[in-house]
Amino acid sequence: MIYFYDQPYQMPIISSNRLCLACGRSIKGRSDKKFCDDYCRSVYNNKLNTEANPCIRNINNILRRNRRILEELIPVDTAKATREQLVERGFNFQYLTSTYTNKKGLMYFFCYDYGYLPLENDRYFLVKKSSGINKKTPTLPSGAAGSFGL
Repeated sequence: MIYFYDQPYQMPIISSNRLCLACGRSIKGRSDKKFCDDYCRSVYNNKLNTEANPCIRNINNILRRNRRILEELIPVDTAKATREQLVERGFNFQYLTSTYTNKKGLMYFFCYDYGYLPLENDRYFLVKKSSGINKKTPTLPSGAAGSFGL
């Protein structure tokens, strides 16, 4: 028996008419419980978070691949690469998440936090955005367009 302010307190009996959101079985336990076990919770959330539309799923896969390629090619904050190096790894130039134009009018193309600046002769200056939202994107080093040595 539980006492509440020196008076006996009877715990309310929880009705078992609640059903698991994943499998539909009856739930026993806490009143705010939504799933009968961890497996059902995991299955339900995985279904909820999976993209049902194959077009969206395919585009997200391309964007993730592009980001991974840029991440592999950039050892620290900046790097240089040719179009051939990017295409060989499977980079798709048609998909990006944002653009950034610096004060000089040069437009960077980003795939999440990694980006590139097209230079002459199918060469690219690769950059990584700073972790802070208000921080500037790295700018092209002086003379890099003319002295791009790979």
